[in-house]
Amino acid sequence: MSQFEHDDIDSFFAEMQDVKPIASDDKAVLHDPEKALAEKQKRAAIKLSVREKLANPLSMEGVKPVPPDDFIHFQQPGIQDGVFKKLRLGKYPLETNLTLSGKTLEQSRDLIYSTIKSSHERGVRALLIKHGTGENSKPFPALKKSYVNHWLRELDEVIAYHTAQPMHGGFGATYVLLKKHPQQKLINREKNKKG
Repeated sequence: MSQFEHDDIDSFFAEMQDVKPIASDDKAVLHDPEKALAEKQKRAAIKLSVREKLANPLSMEGVKPVPPDDFIHFQQPGIQDGVFKKLRLGKYPLETNLTLSGKTLEQSRDLIYSTIKSSHERGVRALLIKHGTGENSKPFPALKKSYVNHWLRELDEVIAYHTAQPMHGGFGATYVLLKKHPQQKLINREKNKKG
């Protein structure tokens, strides 16, 4: 060992001579079980609130009244006019029928959301919503029809809709066209390859 190393060690011990080890009971408590539980419950409540909002994002505000005998319609940009015309004329097979008669607005909202989501998952392309004309509904005529018109625009799965033909309910019903489910696109690609 060189003289310099020896001096460094002596110097180190000289500096450290009055340092005492920390007693074992001087531990800092970083975990407060009650506080941790309260935080966990708070996070769970926030998560539940967010989940409830995500469970059905359809809004109840900003609905513009539609007259009972008006056509309601919507076509996402990029949807071919021929596809929209086929929907308007009721020429798509209606794989699902949803009747809102006797339901509250909240029940109708939940039914529309769950039906559209599950129909899309099953690969359904066209469905019929029977909302009625609501000529005598309160606080304004065509209440459910107006909400249906509002809600369908809020759903990404809906690419077009139009008031139904008289044989399917006329002004009291709406045809809805859903975008293809990714799985359905894959099935169609496979069919086209074989053909």
